[in-house]
Amino acid sequence: DLRYLKSISLHLWLFGYELPDTLMVFTDKALHILTSGKKASLLEPLANILRSSTGSELKLVVRAKGQEEQQIKGMLDTIRGVDSARLGVLPKEAHTGQLAELWAQQLGAAGLDTADATAGFADLFSVKEDSEILNAKKAAFLAAKVMQSFVVEKIEDIIDKNKKVKHSKLSEMTEEIILDPPKIGVKLKPENVDIAYPPLFQSGGHYDLKLSAACDDNPLHDGVILVSLGTRYQSYCANIARTYIINPSKTQEAQYMALLSAHEAACAALREGQPAKACMEAAVQTLQDKGHHELVDKLTKNVGFGMGLEFREGANSLNMKNDKPVRAGQVFTVSLGVSGLERADATDSQLQTYALQIADTVVVKVDGESPENLCTAATKAWDKVSYTLNDGEEEEDGIDALEEVTNGNIMPGGKKLRSDDPNFMSAEQIRRERQEQLEKQKNEETLRRLTAQAAGAADGSGDAKGRLISQVQAYRNVSDMPATRDLQVTVDSKAEAVLVPIYGVMVPIHITAVRNVGHTAEQENNGAIIRISLNFGTTYEPAQKFPALIFLKELSFRTPDAKHAARVVQEIKVLRSAVLQRDKERAERATLVAQEKLIRGKRVFRLPDLWIRPGLGGKGRKMPGTLEAHHNGFRYQTPKNEGVDVMYRNIRYAFFQPAEKDMITILHFHLINPIMIGNKKTKDVQFYCEVVDLVQTLDGGRRNMYDPDEIEEEQREREKRNKINQDFSQFVKRVQEHWERELPDLQLEFDIPFRELGFEGVPHRETVMVLPTVNCLVELTQMPFTVVALNDIEIINLERVGFNLKNFDMAIVFKDFSRDVLRIDAIPSKKLDTIKEWLTSVKIKYYESKMNLAWKPILKHILEDPQAFIDEGGWAFLDLDKSDGEEEEDEASSEGFNPGSDAEDDEEESSEDISDEDASVVDSEEVEEEGGSEDEEESEGLTWEELEEEAKR
Repeated sequence: DLRYLKSISLHLWLFGYELPDTLMVFTDKALHILTSGKKASLLEPLANILRSSTGSELKLVVRAKGQEEQQIKGMLDTIRGVDSARLGVLPKEAHTGQLAELWAQQLGAAGLDTADATAGFADLFSVKEDSEILNAKKAAFLAAKVMQSFVVEKIEDIIDKNKKVKHSKLSEMTEEIILDPPKIGVKLKPENVDIAYPPLFQSGGHYDLKLSAACDDNPLHDGVILVSLGTRYQSYCANIARTYIINPSKTQEAQYMALLSAHEAACAALREGQPAKACMEAAVQTLQDKGHHELVDKLTKNVGFGMGLEFREGANSLNMKNDKPVRAGQVFTVSLGVSGLERADATDSQLQTYALQIADTVVVKVDGESPENLCTAATKAWDKVSYTLNDGEEEEDGIDALEEVTNGNIMPGGKKLRSDDPNFMSAEQIRRERQEQLEKQKNEETLRRLTAQAAGAADGSGDAKGRLISQVQAYRNVSDMPATRDLQVTVDSKAEAVLVPIYGVMVPIHITAVRNVGHTAEQENNGAIIRISLNFGTTYEPAQKFPALIFLKELSFRTPDAKHAARVVQEIKVLRSAVLQRDKERAERATLVAQEKLIRGKRVFRLPDLWIRPGLGGKGRKMPGTLEAHHNGFRYQTPKNEGVDVMYRNIRYAFFQPAEKDMITILHFHLINPIMIGNKKTKDVQFYCEVVDLVQTLDGGRRNMYDPDEIEEEQREREKRNKINQDFSQFVKRVQEHWERELPDLQLEFDIPFRELGFEGVPHRETVMVLPTVNCLVELTQMPFTVVALNDIEIINLERVGFNLKNFDMAIVFKDFSRDVLRIDAIPSKKLDTIKEWLTSVKIKYYESKMNLAWKPILKHILEDPQAFIDEGGWAFLDLDKSDGEEEEDEASSEGFNPGSDAEDDEEESSEDISDEDASVVDSEEVEEEGGSEDEEESEGLTWEELEEEAKR
């Protein structure tokens, strides 16, 4: 297969891309590359890297039309110029194309001494670096998740409902899932994944354990089913194989268990320094010890091989002939398969012959540690891969029920429903069970964290205090005060002080000591009264030091000039506002963490015409800018040279939200440490582009949905939306590749919100769509943004949950109890089950309550004595089901006839239990009863004439 040529693997290993129609010659002093102009421009930045790291030169030769022969001759002359030149080639690889044919012709005519370099390249690719192992882990995880979350469920559904589905159709469906990982909840980008070979399904007595086998068009048969999957991530391969058995015999169970033990022994033998053949020796020895000599005779010739950029590394086969030592960092697939087995008690010809196969992908660890199995997400335990199909005489509509065997008490010949199975649990029961486990873990975690925090507080760690009022100074000396002719209130903006006359002396008061100022006009003499409130209260430090002294709290001054009063008040307010704003900004900047300087990249990715939130501030018309991705950070800049830098190492989470049902496409960054944008400190920076006009001018004419102009406008909007989403997606892909290549230690990855799990709610002021991601719960379309990291959440309480309510609220309690509890109100009740399922899947403990809780006193009580909180049951006080059950028990125990009670007490108690609805019904009945006596009341009252006469008097 062309995908696994060593020349292509070399391209991927060196550059991360396949370079077709490219000729490379390696010498001891230089790397010579003959390629097209576009590829040469991409490779040119590598020259400095090659020179600095190895001292070698990169010499690029751009292909010129009609001059390829001369250029190839030049490269052959370069080879001849090397002393004792011997050219290593890959003779088993046949390449196509004009350049490949010219090279083959001239190489054959050159008469150079050549040697086969296949083994050398194989050895070069054998040991993987950490980044390569990470790619293999992702590929293996994808394969295991597809096997467990899609293949198993699909097989169960087909057998359970007696469907007829071809092997080839199953292969196509599985391939679609592999190529689109988000469909099964795997957060890998589709453009980075591929299949290593077409998924292989086999059943019905026809089995071929070679990976080159192809699926036939026979339908899936409910006997022995073999499934093999091969996946690739960033071109690195992984392999997995499982056997699923319907209605197994005792012999099949014993054979499978022996093969499983042999597989585990083979994996354990892959230790650093051990010969490769030890793997197969361990498998054979285990089968013999289990007494299954018939399986040894039918075992495949090798029990696996090395993997990497090539799916099969032939030099690293796991067979009896390979004495090469295993090295740390190698990746193997350990695949044990036996075929040609026969079932004597089978009446169906398709069940008489069967095969068994188990395969996983493993990594060899350093210092002789046990190898790491990368496919543990797909179980191979017997009770999870074997099923019993009960074929009873009383079948409904010919449908068989597929039951997973968990014990041996299934009655043969009888119809068994899931609802009758004592081991069957509904989704709600499974969720409750997981939540109970989470509750115990959460209580222990809360106690450990709060105890550690209390110990830290006892050591004297605390927050630094801000500037004190008594430390503020308006003037150093009396001589610095400005000279004034009149004793009137004056504002000195330069000294940030207010001069007020007290007993004939001008007394300065710093503007930060002024709490409030106002004036009241006097109508009589056109004068006014100025009132100045001061901050010299109980919190003023000298007031605490000298409690017996009296400090001014308010000053009042009368002036005959109302205009002067208005002007002075206005000046004080403006000065106070400016100083407070400046001090606030200074305080915020003082808490900022110094960021590294931006290093401009040689290759810069740009995304133009973006808006930023929060805004940059400043005066004048706002303008869009360009976002640039450099070596160690982003730079956003507008045409006015206003901008902001966001460093990669300061990004905690990155989000990409394409416009689907929204008006904007979003790139959002949630930061570790806040930065200043304009004059505001923020932890969230967002860049967005409007895909449609947010404001449209509607003319007075009527708009018709069949109007050609309207249809054309809608089409333009769709094209614009798709174009913007595509541009953003391409930018995100390039930045992601840069992160993985240059900054793998950051483990940054763009999250795309799951719209299918989204729900409406009110986290701040208006109803918005709140969307879960892999790591967070976010709302990015409206400010202020909502970004809640799942790792920061202690528990979630679902409040106002009731059958008769259309909405409920979500209270998010953070692990840092000093943070305010975040509330998301007015969530539709129809989303309750979806939210519960999601919270359980991400291992977050949730509770339900019928009313909203006051969280500040609750958290304060927990912080005061964490141990007592845990002793009282921890978070169990929020458990609605348990509390309801206890109340019902108390009520049941208190029920019964009490001879000492009278009927009146019972009536009073029953009336207190009447709900609001019942009370309204009772009230209406009372109104009707009162209405029945209106005739009697009217007969006793005055007539209209009598009332008029009385009014006249």
